[in-house]
Amino acid sequence: MALCSEPANASSAGNGQLMKERKVAVITGITGQDGSYLAEFLLAKGYEVHGILRRSSSFNTGRIEHLYQNPQTHTEGNMKLHYGDLTDSTCLVKIINQVKPTEIYNLGAQSHVKVSFDLAEYTANVDGVGTLRLLDAIKTCGLTNSVKFYQASTSELYGKVQEIPQKETTPFYPRSPYGAAKLYAYWIVVNFREAYDMFAVNGILFNHESPRRGSNFVTRKISRSVAKIHLGQLENFSLGNLDSKRDWGHAKDYVEAMWLMLQKEEPEDFVIATGEVHSVREFVEKAFKHVGKTIVWEGKDEKEVGRCQETRVVHVKVDPKYFRPTEVTEKTGAQLRVESLRMAGKAGRKEKKGGQ
Repeated sequence: MALCSEPANASSAGNGQLMKERKVAVITGITGQDGSYLAEFLLAKGYEVHGILRRSSSFNTGRIEHLYQNPQTHTEGNMKLHYGDLTDSTCLVKIINQVKPTEIYNLGAQSHVKVSFDLAEYTANVDGVGTLRLLDAIKTCGLTNSVKFYQASTSELYGKVQEIPQKETTPFYPRSPYGAAKLYAYWIVVNFREAYDMFAVNGILFNHESPRRGSNFVTRKISRSVAKIHLGQLENFSLGNLDSKRDWGHAKDYVEAMWLMLQKEEPEDFVIATGEVHSVREFVEKAFKHVGKTIVWEGKDEKEVGRCQETRVVHVKVDPKYFRPTEVTEKTGAQLRVESLRMAGKAGRKEKKGGQ
């Protein structure tokens, strides 16, 4: 294990005055939807951003290409990338020791719920034990008192809902290997916070989408397929449970909430949601309505289809292979906490400014 030197959150100038406070962030999963938006957000706030990405034989940096100082040559500026993996504790220690961040955002994960049933052990290794490896690396490097740690938790923790609305104190009941792995990560964050007085928080985020969402997620699959149908490139596509309900927000709002959680005086876990649920069926109907088509449903269960009212062409089919072995019951009254976090952050900054 690499030896770690003492952190330096701020240094003194020659005249004895304190230099500007360091703002250095490490993001795991920087090439993903949330990671790319968070990197943008932090760079705009003057952070030096370090991203951890897995080695791949094909380029997987499409979402962050524009954040390079020179995108044509991949010249780094205030965003620097490091090869690493949440399954490799040694590389995590090396990166954290080298960078000595002030904030760490753990967004890296095998995040596809359906896939987690096929890759259960891998999901547990990355999503569960990977979080422990990061926290241990912080401890090994002696940064427990200087680093603020954000863990990307998930509404999948609630799974089989135990109360409505769900809130920070609602009992968990995960319904997938993904949810179970994230449950371990949630509690190990709480454990490190209480055992080592570490500023470590969980953001229990409900679904959040954007144009950068992976194409194998249902929202992006629907929007891309409808666009192709509109352009005459596709006739129909298949989905799983049309009546599955989700609380969908926008990823840009949710990454701001992540940052706001780390700006609080004391570490605290938050649920982030819009407070509204909509079914996959509704999402399909609205997507087609956007291109001037009305979808009417015919048949039941696996035989159900979505037909265009205007042309009578079937555009949507149901395929059982997309069903999950267990489905979450997502009935939420959880409120979007971004605005309250924003207000708390502004109040804290005003109070701090007034005391200087």
